Amino acid sequence: MEIGYHDRTLITRLGIEHADHAQADTHPEGRPTSSATQPSLVVAMYRYAGITNDVSILDVGTGSGYGCALLARRLGDHHVTSVDIDDYLVNAAIDRLASAGLHPVVTVCDATGSLPGSYDRIVSMMSVAPVPASWLAGLRPGGRMVTVLAGTGLLVTADKTPDGGAVGRVEWYRAGFMAARSRPDYPSSLLEQTPAARDGDGEQVSAGRYPVVSIGNAWELLSMLGVTVPGIEHHYHESDDGQRTVWLLHPDGSWARATGTADGRPVVHQSGPRRLWDIVDDIRHAWLRDGRLPAYGANVTITPDGSVHLKRGSWQAAIPADGRSRLGLPLSPYSENVFH
Repeated sequence: MEIGYHDRTLITRLGIEHADHAQADTHPEGRPTSSATQPSLVVAMYRYAGITNDVSILDVGTGSGYGCALLARRLGDHHVTSVDIDDYLVNAAIDRLASAGLHPVVTVCDATGSLPGSYDRIVSMMSVAPVPASWLAGLRPGGRMVTVLAGTGLLVTADKTPDGGAVGRVEWYRAGFMAARSRPDYPSSLLEQTPAARDGDGEQVSAGRYPVVSIGNAWELLSMLGVTVPGIEHHYHESDDGQRTVWLLHPDGSWARATGTADGRPVVHQSGPRRLWDIVDDIRHAWLRDGRLPAYGANVTITPDGSVHLKRGSWQAAIPADGRSRLGLPLSPYSENVFH
């Protein structure tokens, strides 16, 4: 199809329904679970990996097989391994690659667990937070990984260190990928699991400082929130009359709901151990005050267990391997952030 030659991401799977199996009148529901990644983004990820002729590379997230085909054509089949959690995607990609005369290793694998080998480069077309410890173990001395932190648009490059961890930075390029999954579909959303958040009063009702925005489309805000409160989930709805609602939820039981117009202060309901909308307002306040946020360009340290530590100036944040988020330290006057 002609659309396949456009520089855009194409969703190929919703929930457990793949586009190859869809009928003309099919209207599947669910979250996107696989895609053919935007070609310019694929190339950018490989450019940040610093690929040279003799490197062995792991392509995480086979998807349609497009990226794997580029690598195999550039490096040769024996230098390329590609993995995906979905056996149908893997088998379909093997057939497509073979039809182009390419035969790299393509296999079913949960890349958040044990890897099928060791590599000079690991490039992920799915987002993770924290980084799987197996990636640190599977990265050869002096090797480099390139990935995006889940829940953000932060593209991280990090080089293996002698202690088994990695150090690098958040690049100024902006990218987003579906989060890693270890089963056919994502679990139900926290909003579905927390009916009180949808329309309950909450423990605290107040007026927010700034109008409601779609956090998923406010890229700088999304990225900063994702590293300040790792694991946070957000939903947005705008009614026909222009009324906007945002829900924020976290696995620790915190939730917030903000409702208002595009230019008015919202009514905010919050419950749980943290006041999530207050955190959003604090980030927006710092953004307006300083004109920038600190996540982009931050230094990154990844420990052997996969914990991610970001630092820029006096600001720092962490995504620990145990999944318990820690708030970033107060924003300093020196900060920065941009998103694609």
